[in-house]
Amino acid sequence: MGLRTDFIWMDGTLTPWDQANVHVLTHALHYGYAVFEGIRAYECVDGSSAVFRLKEHTARLFGSAKILGLTIPFTQEQVAAACVETLKANKMAAGYIRPLVFVGFGSMGVNPADNPIRLSIAVWPWGAYLGAEALEKGISIRTSSYTRYHVNSMMTKAKAAGNYVNSVLAKMEALADGFDEAMMLDAAGYVAEGSGENIFIVKDGVIKTPPLTTVLAGITRDSVLTVARELGYEVVEQFFTRDEVYVADEVFFTGTAAELTPIRAVDRRVIGEGHAGPVAKALQTAFFKVVKGENPAHADWLYKYGL
Repeated sequence: MGLRTDFIWMDGTLTPWDQANVHVLTHALHYGYAVFEGIRAYECVDGSSAVFRLKEHTARLFGSAKILGLTIPFTQEQVAAACVETLKANKMAAGYIRPLVFVGFGSMGVNPADNPIRLSIAVWPWGAYLGAEALEKGISIRTSSYTRYHVNSMMTKAKAAGNYVNSVLAKMEALADGFDEAMMLDAAGYVAEGSGENIFIVKDGVIKTPPLTTVLAGITRDSVLTVARELGYEVVEQFFTRDEVYVADEVFFTGTAAELTPIRAVDRRVIGEGHAGPVAKALQTAFFKVVKGENPAHADWLYKYGL
């Protein structure tokens, strides 16, 4: 993955990529006290480019900051505009956008005190997160030995940097054991999500996904739920166990990075026919039509821009 671009937006200014630095004593670097977003921009069929659900992603960033008690020194409109400005400055017709709100350099110690709240926005090209073949063939996952945070041990509705230590450990464990990704259970033992994705199962034509009680409110999750209902599928948000996953007809992940990635095996148990199933394929097709600007019913999900 080539991360280097020309500019990174830092605290209101487009800064040359190699000058977008922070001090080693930056508070967030030591304590993970930061929030972030992952947003995608796509090239549309009409030749334009569009950021997918920019308004919703920006609102979630501000919501995460509020949960952690961070006051972002910009408005939502300014941050959304800065995301687009950064894409344009780097001449990117499509790519991944990473806004990061973090506690900067100042006093040290657990209390962030009066340290400055800083905001950076980076963009880079990013294809299929779990590999291009994964969108068709599916991936293999394992149940993680790491438990998804209890709702009162960490703020699970915030996309907080520190929360992702849990995810990093789960991902590394899965890769070390020969799997592509992890499936995490919540503190009660129910299926929660992947290391960075929401999870869905399909059984007898019914689509299920865990409720938002313990999982992050994924914007791609919401988009897929909407599209699924429009296609006539029955959708249920309810808790389910990993043995219910084993006997599902289909399993798939959703997320900004993962988009809609089928799962072919869980804990070495083959799911369905061992590749993307008909429901996942139908939802993939519908989802990509939306992000490519081919579904006028969801034109409001796209913030179009030109280079």
